[in-house]
Amino acid sequence: MSLKNEQELDNTRTKLARLEARCRTLCAQTGGDEELREMTIESLKRTIKQFKDEIVRYQTRDLARGV
Repeated sequence: MSLKNEQELDNTRTKLARLEARCRTLCAQTGGDEELREMTIESLKRTIKQFKDEIVRYQTRDLARGV
């Protein structure tokens, strides 16, 4: 994934906020299938990291271009 413009950047930031909120909710839960919850949290964390990396790459490209 590579962000191409400001609209994609805004959309990615929105998705990131939702994923982080979901991750916090799951971390606070107890009961149920603990193994499934842990796997879901790990998956969310990987996606969160990917989105953050994409945001940084996009911002770095803008800085390099002098925008």
